[in-house]
Amino acid sequence: MTRRPILNLKPLHCAALVSTLLVSPWAMAADGHAAPAAKPAAAKPAAAAVEPAAAGHAAAAPAAAAAPAALPSDELQRRLQERIATVRAAQAQAHAPRAATHARRAASPAPEHGAAAPTVRMGIVAPAGHAPAEAAAPAHAPAAHAAHWSYAGEGGPAEWAKLRPDFSTCASGTRQSPIDIRGGLKVELEPIKFNYRPTGFNVLDNGHTVQANLGYGNNIEVAGRRYDLVQFHFHRPSEERINGRQYDMVAHLVHKDPEGRLAVVAVLMDQGKQHPMVQLVWNSLPLEKNEELQSPAPIDMNLLLPEDRRYYTYMGSLTTPPCSEGVLWLVLKQPAQMSPDQLAVFARLYPMNARPIQQASGRLVKESN
Repeated sequence: MTRRPILNLKPLHCAALVSTLLVSPWAMAADGHAAPAAKPAAAKPAAAAVEPAAAGHAAAAPAAAAAPAALPSDELQRRLQERIATVRAAQAQAHAPRAATHARRAASPAPEHGAAAPTVRMGIVAPAGHAPAEAAAPAHAPAAHAAHWSYAGEGGPAEWAKLRPDFSTCASGTRQSPIDIRGGLKVELEPIKFNYRPTGFNVLDNGHTVQANLGYGNNIEVAGRRYDLVQFHFHRPSEERINGRQYDMVAHLVHKDPEGRLAVVAVLMDQGKQHPMVQLVWNSLPLEKNEELQSPAPIDMNLLLPEDRRYYTYMGSLTTPPCSEGVLWLVLKQPAQMSPDQLAVFARLYPMNARPIQQASGRLVKESN
């Protein structure tokens, strides 16, 4: 009869193996950060007492402990192998999620060469209950940028509607902007209430214009509604015309109300003396497109407004894709001034970024007396 091979274990080794066998799998699996599905049952009292005495060492517990006979070595080997297999399985299960995570990271493609880094708004914190200004900014939205529209050539204004289905309004809309404002109906328009204060801001070159994203706390009140100022940006030359006259530049101050309705205040700009607020924006121009830079100083939008705040008003659209309609336009009648050097700074970046004049299509235009 062939006997099964057994381990040649000394008594001390047997004791160590038995102790290892009876260790809670919770402790044995600790190095693998694994937790078993259920806490194991407590070891039996008889098993816990197994600790035979070894020659040359202190005597074992008194006979009164009544320790049961030691398990045969082959049985110890079998149980130990089962316990080791259980612990290894638990460790493998614990490492599996981390291995999968590393595999996913390794499989993720690297950004394409030349891809723009994500824009980060620095230094502007939205208070509770407010969304970030980027989410609310309607003009020159990043989604529109992805279609590679431009102001000339294949992606120019005549082609905008063909670039993406959601740009179709650029061709099919009946209340598009900008327009040549002529023959406005002179009425007693309520004054625009400008609630502006010094605010932190970031400057972004978004590939179509220079845009300033503002912190919270600036708004206007007009026609019974309050609109929060989100951002302002520039066009060269002015997009809107007054009785056929086009100005050197225009600043569009984009506002949004809680329901998502837009109101844009247009400040026409002519060549003249240096404008301190415009210079503050130019000082914070980022070095790269699609990069956003925090200004070290706050901006006071009141400095951009002319003394005479009478205005023209009409319903129109965004002047960039997707050319969404339903925008309230408020075009201030008195232009502000910029120095030749300030005009030249913008011209180096964007020699021309103005949409052509659109048909008024019989829309009512009102102006302050």
